[in-house]
Amino acid sequence: MTQERFIDLARAEQEPLRRFLLALCSGNAALADDIAQDALVRAYVASGSFLGLSKFSTWLFRIAYNCYIDHCRKSRLEEAPVEAALAVPADDTSDASFRYQQLYQAMDRLPEKEKAAIALFYFEDRSIKEISSILGMPSGTVKYHLSMGRNHLKQYIQL
Repeated sequence: MTQERFIDLARAEQEPLRRFLLALCSGNAALADDIAQDALVRAYVASGSFLGLSKFSTWLFRIAYNCYIDHCRKSRLEEAPVEAALAVPADDTSDASFRYQQLYQAMDRLPEKEKAAIALFYFEDRSIKEISSILGMPSGTVKYHLSMGRNHLKQYIQL
């Protein structure tokens, strides 16, 4: 893939990718942008390995999801002693000015796979099959995470 082709394809996916990561990051725009930048750099470096077996957006979102998971793992390792000592609530990282703050606060309570499935299905209008490719899980598992995520969101938002 040429550099120009990559730039064209990435530019077309920039806003959907940012929305997806913004949902995963519970409205924290700075964190979502950092992860998006990391994902785009990783995608560019790996662009020679893109064979076109899936849509470019599916491939890019898979990379972004992996970057998000890497960030979560790293954060848990770095923050675990601090959180245990200080008991800092996770909601403090949310961007308070974001329009859908209540939804993002509820989504922040979801397990990572439920959060990702909900964000891709409802925010990005991705099909079950595409979500399955992005998250690397069978379609039935995606449906399960969507169902559980919806149920959890109903509970969290009604509280």
